[in-house]
Amino acid sequence: MICLVCNKNSFDGLTHPGCKSKYAIDGAFCGVAYKGVAKKLIYSFKYKPYLADLKKSLVELFYESLIQQEIFQKAYKTKPVLVPIPLHAKRLQKRGYNHAKLLAEGLSEKLKLPVVEVLQRTRETKSQFGLKLKDRRENLKNAFIFNSECKIIYPNIFLVDDILTTGSTLLEAARILKKNGAKRVWGLILARD
Repeated sequence: MICLVCNKNSFDGLTHPGCKSKYAIDGAFCGVAYKGVAKKLIYSFKYKPYLADLKKSLVELFYESLIQQEIFQKAYKTKPVLVPIPLHAKRLQKRGYNHAKLLAEGLSEKLKLPVVEVLQRTRETKSQFGLKLKDRRENLKNAFIFNSECKIIYPNIFLVDDILTTGSTLLEAARILKKNGAKRVWGLILARD
């Protein structure tokens, strides 16, 4: 794993003490490596042919890999809520579902944690695929807002997404959540690229 803030190795997936800041993500927990069969399944789940039925198998894989991680267990004890990374309305319409929300809903059943949609995507961003780290971060800058209809501040949050490459999406989402009252934010990612 890596520290998402500096992109250097992190033994436990948590943000290095020297990289911590008021609005930085606290770390990330990943299920599996994004290669082989896992890569093919996630690709089919996320892109054409858009096989939403893969949800059950992917959630089972995700859950089993998370519960075996000691640091995840410690974060889980804080009773966080699950927040899926939102899609822009155009992409949601094209795909027909938000893959991160399906994963969050499946984990919710297994972990007995609520799913809350406190983030909204404000603008359509380019695909992160193939972009360099600097370009990824710029692409996502101000792409999310806190849902103004949400009146409850959740102190502990697990951000749910499918693939972790550089962590740019998680960093931006965590920044928005912490600016709106979250105390601790961790990423829960199905696969690490």
